[in-house]
Order: sequence, then C-alpha cells, then structure tokens
Amino acid sequence: MKAVQVQEKGGDFVLVDMEKPSPKKNEILIKVEACGICHSDDFVKQGAFPGIEFPRVPGHEVVGIVEEIGENVNKWKVGQRVGVGWHGGHCFECEPCRRGDFISCENAKISGISYDGGYAEYMCAPQEAIAAIPEELSSADAAPLLCAGITTFNALRNSGIKAGDVVAVQGIGGLGHLAIQYASKMGMRTVAISTSDDKKKLAEDLGAHHFINTGNSDPAEELQKLGGAKLILATAPYAKAITSVVDGLAIDGKLLMVAATGEPIQVSPMQLLMGRKSVAGWPSGTAIDSEDTLKFSAMTGTKPMIEEYPLEEVEKAYDRMINNKARFRVVLKP
Repeated sequence: MKAVQVQEKGGDFVLVDMEKPSPKKNEILIKVEACGICHSDDFVKQGAFPGIEFPRVPGHEVVGIVEEIGENVNKWKVGQRVGVGWHGGHCFECEPCRRGDFISCENAKISGISYDGGYAEYMCAPQEAIAAIPEELSSADAAPLLCAGITTFNALRNSGIKAGDVVAVQGIGGLGHLAIQYASKMGMRTVAISTSDDKKKLAEDLGAHHFINTGNSDPAEELQKLGGAKLILATAPYAKAITSVVDGLAIDGKLLMVAATGEPIQVSPMQLLMGRKSVAGWPSGTAIDSEDTLKFSAMTGTKPMIEEYPLEEVEKAYDRMINNKARFRVVLKP
C-alpha cells in the first residue's frame, strides 16, 4: 500500500510503499477513504510526543471501510463505514479505566502516534477506538469531526450550559467554526469573537447571534453588555487573546479551553473569586463520544469547511494547515 511516513524526528513527509497491515485479535483493518490533517500532527513531525517511535504514519481523523476484522472482534463487520479519532484505545485495567473514564486511561493509545495512522491507504486500530459513521455524512466531511468536531461538541455539552445561555466562542478557525455551529444548534445565545470584521459574515452564516471584533473593542466589556458569558470556549491558541476575555464571564461563568497554547494565560484570583468564575480545560473524547458528535452533526446539518488533497500532495496540504491558510480543515483522500 501507499503511505506517508515521518521517518525521523524533525523529518519531512515521505511517500512510501509498505506492507498492508493485518489486524491483531482485537483490531480491525480499515481501507481509508479520508483522513484529516490536524495541528496535532506536528507532534509527529517534531517527535514532540513522549514515547513516539519512528518511522511513523500520522493521522487521527480517519474514515474508511472495514476490510478485515480480528479474531476477537464482534461489534464491527466487514463493509461497515467507520472512523478513528485522537483517542486510539485504552487498557481497561488502570484506575481511570476501571471507573469508566477511558479518555483518562493511564496507558491510552493515540492514533497516528502510538501506532500508524490514516495518512495511508489502510490502517489498523483497536476495536474500542472505532466509531460508526452516519450515512448522511460524507467521509471527507466526517473525518475532521473525529477531532475538531468531538473536541468542541463534547466540551460544550459537558460544560453545564443550558439553552438560552450566552456562550462565546473565542476564535473562528478549525475548531471555532464548528463550535459556533454546535453552540447555536444547542440553543445557545452564541457570540463569535475574532480579531477583525473579516469573518463577521461567516460567523453570522454559521449561526452566531453576536460578533465581537477585538481589534476595535474590548471583548470583556462587550460580553458584559450581553450580561456576561456563562461559557467562553477558547478555540484559538493565543494566550493573550484568551487572557483578554476572562473578565467577560458572568457569575458562575466558565472559561473552557480546548486550544492547546504553549504559553500560559494570565488570570488573577480576584478575577475568579467574586463571581464564582472558573477556568478549565477539556480533552476530546472516546469513540462513543465521536458517535454522538457525528449523529448530532448529521441531524443538525453541521459540517466542517474543508479542502481536499490527494495523498501525493501531503506537503502542500500540511503547509496549508500549519500556516493557517486553510479554510478551515484539510482532508487527505488516499
């Protein structure tokens, strides 16, 4: 089969011919139809994730058809369309797993990092990492929902918000353009926050009821004019931008971060104490969370804005993503 490898830390993508994998007892073999390119794939290129081994095939936004099943697999059948996201398996034995908290598994696997991922014509994955894909979604549309989609959808639905609450989405990019759609379709008074008016119409088309341009106004003050935000979902990885919205929280409001910024945000205790405000983070979710995300997306017509490229153009596709040129997710089609 054809696949794209990173062969060493800091290495380039290399298109190679390699052996088509065979599923182990607990695995399925997937014929890949689409694989999203995610900013987290940079962990593979830079060798920045602990324990990663090279060569490695990246890719954790994978949709395809079940080609073969392992000996112990009963849930999945040959010919089914399925997907694999960031959470690539768990051990079932550590304390978090014994409590059913699989996303916090101490021995969790990550697709495209712990084992070869979807930048290829075929890949294998453990059966507990597999999600069913609704018929209403194309493979290319479904792929980014297995990372950007589940991350924002799962964060929103577990945040404690109620229909009618003011929910602000900081950033209108790969995560933010989906978060706006989800928040609006969940019944929230949705506020889009961006650095200019360039994306104002887009935000409104996606379902935002209000738009805040941080280039000509203070986002915290503007949010307070709306009564304050019960939830601010930080989707753009810029510490200063996230810091600037903290004072926009309502009483009992929460700043929830899904953007993985390496720089610290600045929050003083006094900003949180008087209004019982909080700051938290949220990881993506497990395979069943992916299924919930996909079903909600299919039901409400929520789709990512994507650009599609063949496997042979992986360098161009990755460059579009890593340099924020893409609008807004990039998908490889093997």
